[in-house]
Amino acid sequence: MAPLPSCPAQLGITTPPPLNCFLSALIIALPSILFRRHSPTFLLCGPSSTLLRHRRSSMALHRSKPSLLIILLLLIALVVPSAATSAALVGVNYGRVGDNLPPSETVPRLLASIGVGRVRLYDADTAVLRAFANTGVELVVGMPDRCLPPVAADPAEALAWACAHVQAFVPAVKIVAVTVGNEVLTGANASGLAHCIVPAMENLHGALASLGLDRDVAVTSAHSLAVLATPSYPPSGAVFRPDLLPYVRPLLAFHGRTGSPFFVNAYPYFAYVSDPSGVALEYALLDQGSAAFNDPATGLRYGNLLHAQVDAVYHAIAAAASPSSKGGGVEVRVSETGWPSAGDANETGATPENAARYNGNLMRLVAGQKGTPLVPGTPLRAYVFALFNENQKAGPSSERNYGLFKPDGTPAYQLVGVSMHQGSNNTSTSTDGIGGDGDGEASTTGPDGESGFFSISAASPDWQYRAATSAAIAGASVFLKLL
Repeated sequence: MAPLPSCPAQLGITTPPPLNCFLSALIIALPSILFRRHSPTFLLCGPSSTLLRHRRSSMALHRSKPSLLIILLLLIALVVPSAATSAALVGVNYGRVGDNLPPSETVPRLLASIGVGRVRLYDADTAVLRAFANTGVELVVGMPDRCLPPVAADPAEALAWACAHVQAFVPAVKIVAVTVGNEVLTGANASGLAHCIVPAMENLHGALASLGLDRDVAVTSAHSLAVLATPSYPPSGAVFRPDLLPYVRPLLAFHGRTGSPFFVNAYPYFAYVSDPSGVALEYALLDQGSAAFNDPATGLRYGNLLHAQVDAVYHAIAAAASPSSKGGGVEVRVSETGWPSAGDANETGATPENAARYNGNLMRLVAGQKGTPLVPGTPLRAYVFALFNENQKAGPSSERNYGLFKPDGTPAYQLVGVSMHQGSNNTSTSTDGIGGDGDGEASTTGPDGESGFFSISAASPDWQYRAATSAAIAGASVFLKLL
């Protein structure tokens, strides 16, 4: 066996700017500064650490108001929310199966412009991870399917992977989870990989624990709804396929023991396109006011198909989990969901208008931070598929048209009822319909010549910054008057 590679402390990733270190030091020292006549000595972090010593003074505290104001204003930088670190529970899948996509270093700025602070990747590419360093964006990185057999067979392989793709980048890159494979149990290579998924997850979790990262980085996997033996109607009747139970039960036990979520790729679009006469379009598009139905076994009322699909997984988990395990309490999160804006002639409903309605409704649904009818106390979390149209994806035309954006950064369509920001312009306009011709050509350039992007957060980063700054300044003024 080849020797394990060392876990490098950095791979060309810079540490946070010295100003952040300075502000952090000020926070630590602030109580002493405010409530003592003599300021303490404290250490600034950075390459050239310097001891700052304050001279003793008999000046009364109220004579230091200007200095205190400067300190408090500096602290605003830590109080205001970051545009890249969103409190919204919605994320986006960043796939790269295309030959015309923008450079990865431009993507964090694009994400910040639409208020997205959570991203799911399908691998752990070094260049992409470097691009997200010091941005505050939460990343779910992927272990490709091909890595599962060696990682499952040898804990040393798991440690090597964790060192190279996780420890080498944290904390500058905010990696919060690793998905071990994608739709392994139902994919083309299921017969050869299904038995690897849980051992690979166990070994990776053990490797992260040995590195002291298991509490910060969750280990999970993403699954298709094809793991269910029955459709999502009614949700209470859903169970896992019997042939998959030997793999699913230990998987649920792992999730229950480690507290990691169960990821599912849930697409109401597929349910609609397979039975357009039996599934109402409004119900699949998550439209408010669409005809709802009651689950006859539970009496729960479902107003949209995504909630029904997620609760179907919850019911299947409850049915499969052994009484002695904690698997029945596993949280379900949506790792992929979306609607294509174009498709082949036989792909019913794949239009810019429907894509705009679905993704706009999804974002508002998730922004409400409410759960499903079955689990109302657990806010629904979801990742939109996808950030870009990817021209090299195989399959029908719809597969290449799930993106919120075209590769040139212009919107693929305008989201219904969601504000659009014009680059760095602070103004936004609310819309109740589809803008332009569906090709994202209309109203996409701001005063600086930059593309306009959708805001899918409750408030734009610019508004959040201005509001928080004003509040901090007002609070500082009141505080100083009381001194």
